[in-house]
Amino acid sequence: MAGGKRRKTYAVVSQGLWRKRQDIATLLQADIVAWPFGRIDGFIGWGRRPSAGRALRLAARNDKQAIILEDGFLKGFAPGDDEPAHSYVIDGPGIYFDAGSPNRLEQLLARPVETEAELARARGLIELLRRERLSKYNNSPPVSLKEAGLHAGRSFVLLIDQVVGDASLAGAGAGPATVRDMLLHAAETYPGRRLVVRSHPAAGSRSLLRQAAAELKLDIVIPPRMNPWPLLEAADGVYTVSSQLGFEALMAGRIVHCFGTTYYSGRGLTVDHAAVPAGRRPASLEQVFHAAYIDYSRYLDLHSRTECRMERAVEQALAVRDQRQRLTRPVFTAGLSGWKRRALSPFLKGLGGDPVHFRSPGRAFRAAIRKDGAVAVWGSDAPLPEGVATLRIEDGFIRSRGLGVDLTPPSSVAIDPAAHIYYDARGESGLEACIAHGVFDDAIRARADRLTRLLVQRGVSKYNLSSGADLPDVADGRLKVLVPGQVEKDASIRFGSPAVRSNAALVAAVRDLYPDAFIAYKEHPDVVSGVRNGGRTPVEADVIVRSGDILQWIAWADRIETMTSLSGFEALLRGKPVGTHGAPFYAGWGLTDDRLAIPRRSRRIDLQTLVAASLIRYPFYVHPVSRLPCRPEDLVEEIAVLSPTKQGRGLAFGGRIARAVTRLQARRRDRKL
Repeated sequence: MAGGKRRKTYAVVSQGLWRKRQDIATLLQADIVAWPFGRIDGFIGWGRRPSAGRALRLAARNDKQAIILEDGFLKGFAPGDDEPAHSYVIDGPGIYFDAGSPNRLEQLLARPVETEAELARARGLIELLRRERLSKYNNSPPVSLKEAGLHAGRSFVLLIDQVVGDASLAGAGAGPATVRDMLLHAAETYPGRRLVVRSHPAAGSRSLLRQAAAELKLDIVIPPRMNPWPLLEAADGVYTVSSQLGFEALMAGRIVHCFGTTYYSGRGLTVDHAAVPAGRRPASLEQVFHAAYIDYSRYLDLHSRTECRMERAVEQALAVRDQRQRLTRPVFTAGLSGWKRRALSPFLKGLGGDPVHFRSPGRAFRAAIRKDGAVAVWGSDAPLPEGVATLRIEDGFIRSRGLGVDLTPPSSVAIDPAAHIYYDARGESGLEACIAHGVFDDAIRARADRLTRLLVQRGVSKYNLSSGADLPDVADGRLKVLVPGQVEKDASIRFGSPAVRSNAALVAAVRDLYPDAFIAYKEHPDVVSGVRNGGRTPVEADVIVRSGDILQWIAWADRIETMTSLSGFEALLRGKPVGTHGAPFYAGWGLTDDRLAIPRRSRRIDLQTLVAASLIRYPFYVHPVSRLPCRPEDLVEEIAVLSPTKQGRGLAFGGRIARAVTRLQARRRDRKL
C-alpha cells in the first residue's frame, strides 16, 4: 500500500489471460489472481471472446469492475501468444472494434488532442511506421509489386479480406453480405481495374472475399504473403469492412471505403458505406492516430516488460522484424550439441519459423531439400553439402559476459551464407563482402559512431570477464606493446594466419619489429581456464599475464600486435594503433599496420564504416534477458549491468556436468587438429 491507497486485485477468467498475468499486473499496477481466491476488485476478459462475456457477467453479478483487454495496433512479429506483445489496449466494458457499445477510444476521440506538439509527435510516428513498413503483425516477407505479379502500368484496387466469425465484423455491424456488397461496389466504381485481395493470414477457405468473388463470378488477384505497405501505397482505392489495414491505408494517403463502422470511419477521413454513430465528430488523421496509438494503447518493453513509449516499442519491433527477415528460408541445423541447439535457436528463427535440429547432416540436408530450406553448421570445419542453401555460424563480436566453454549463452552470433565465415580468410565472407561493397550512408555511419562511443564508455568487449589486472610499471618513453594470446588450434589461426601460426612466433616477430619495447603477452582466457592449449610459452615477452580483462590491457598499451585476435578490433575502437600478422576481418582496409598483404581488400575505409558493417549489419543479436532479437546498443547496455551470476543463473547440477563435458570435448577436439 503506497500513500494509503490499497493496491487493487483483479481476477482473470481464462488460461490465456493467466499466462499474460505479469504483463497485466504491470499495466494495471495491480495484483492478478485466478478468481475466486481472495478479495476481488474486478474481472478481466479478452476482446469479444468468451472470457469477455464471463468477465462482464461476473462483474455485473458481483457489482465489480469489468476490464477488457486486446492486442494493441502494434502487436509484434506474428499473431498468437508465442512471444510477448509490444502493446495492449485496456478498456471495459466496451472495446474499440465494437461500435455497438461505448468504449474508451470513442471517448478519447470525442476530445481529440489539439496541441501542436502532440500532433507533431503523431505525424512523426505515422511517417516512421510508413517508412519502416511496420504493421500490426510483421512476419510477412518484403515482396515488391513486381514479385507479387502486379506489374507497373496496370492499376488496381485493394480489398482487405476478413474471416468468417471475426468479432470485428460483428462489432462493425457487418456480415458476409457486407463483404459481397463491398466487392461489387469496387468492381462497379473502378471499372477496368484489377481487384486485388489482401488475404487474412487466418482466412484460408473461410475467406469471405473469395466466397463473394465466386458467387459474383468476378476475377480477383491474390498476391503471395507479403508486407502490406507496397499494396496500400499503390492502390487506387482501398476497401475494408473493419480491418486495421484500412487505417494504415489512410496513413499511406489512400482513398479508403469503409463498409463497416470502425473507430476511424465517420470522421471525414473515409468514404463511408455504413451507418455513422450519432454525434461522432470529425478528426484529422493525426488526431485519430494519437488517440488510438498513443493515448489508448499501452506499450511494454520487449525485454524488461516495463512500460515504455511507443517510440521505444517501434525501435524494438524493427530489431525483431529486420533480423528475422534476414533468414528467408526454414533453417535445419546439423551436428549441434544439445546446449548449442538451445543457445542458437533464438538466432535461427526467421520467416520460415523456428529452426529444426538434426544430429545427422544427411537428415538435415534432405529436410532442407524438401522444405526449400537452408542447412546450418557451426564453424568452418564442418563440410557444407552441395545442392542446398547453407549457413555457417560462429560467435559474434559482443558475445556475452562469460566464456562459451563455460556454457554462457551467446548474445550475438555471425550467420554467414558464404562458404567462408568472417575469420576464414581463404575466401570472401559475407562480412568481407559487406565491407568491400556495401553502401554506408550518413545515418548508419552516425549510428556506428554512437555505438563505438557507447562500447568505450560502458567498457564492453567480447567476453567481459571481470578481474583485476596486475599492470606493470614501465619506464617513461618506453613503448608498451600488448600481444594478446590465442588458442593455436582455433580456426581463425588455421584459416586466417598463414605465415605466423603460433603465439611464440608472434611474440618473436614483435620483438624483431620493436627490439626495445616492453612486450606484455596476455594468455587467452580459455588457456587461463585450463580448457585450451596456448602452445609454447613465448620467451621474448617481458611479462606473461593472466589476470584482468582485455580492455584494461588495451588501455595500458601503446599499441597492439596480433595474428587474428578480436582484441585488435577492440583496440581500434579505442583509438590504439594495431599491427596484424594474419588476415582478421578488420585488416587490409587501411586501418591497421598489416604485416601480411591481403591484395583483394583494396577498399580504403574509416572506422565508422568498419563498425557499421561488423557490429550493425553483419551479426545477429538476442537480448540476454528475453532471448529475443535486439539492437547491439541494447545488448551493450545490458551487458554493462549484467553480472555473470545473473546471466548464468540456473546452471545447476546438470548444467555443471554439461560444462565439464564441453570442456572435455574442447580438449579432445584440439588434440585431433
